[in-house]
Amino acid sequence: QLQLVESGGGLVQPGGSLRLSCAASGFTSDYYAIGWFRQAPGKEREGVSCISSRGGSTNFADSVRGRFTISRDNTKNTVYLQMNSLKPEDTAVYYCAAAWKLGGCTIATPGYPYWGQGTQVTVSS
Repeated sequence: QLQLVESGGGLVQPGGSLRLSCAASGFTSDYYAIGWFRQAPGKEREGVSCISSRGGSTNFADSVRGRFTISRDNTKNTVYLQMNSLKPEDTAVYYCAAAWKLGGCTIATPGYPYWGQGTQVTVSS
């Protein structure tokens, strides 16, 4: 059974940092891309970042480019989203999602059939 589990969310002050983790299990190979998405109350889910199966390709939303980085450790089946210089508008539930894809990745929501349960990130003083 394919499963994604996010962790690392929490409460942080503006300007602070958090690192989210997405642990994958049940995948028969590591030819899958991972995307990070977020949804704030009353807003639609939006793509934040993604990384290709080998980590050679990444994408970021304009709103987080330069502040967030993404990486993956295929030996641990885990993808990380490092979030720096956090702003109150980054407050949302963050989800990771997976799609079988050999190369490249997208931050378009419909491209991902497998989703985690989400982790809350709150940026507030």
